[in-house]
Amino acid sequence: MNRSCSPRQPNDVGKQILWLRFRSGEVYRYFGFPEERYQEFLDAESRGRYFLNHIRNHFRYERLAKLQAA
Repeated sequence: MNRSCSPRQPNDVGKQILWLRFRSGEVYRYFGFPEERYQEFLDAESRGRYFLNHIRNHFRYERLAKLQAA
């Protein structure tokens, strides 16, 4: 299944940090993401749509890196 964004690792429990890797290879972390919404994000019919409607522009974020293919 091709996803526009996928969790890079599990949500940092207690820290409310969501790590996402996008198809472009860019990795971001989103701060203040509620732990109880993590499973909702994983179960979404479209993670990309969920991201656009519920994460993007709703949480402070930091761009970490762009992964390069080996």
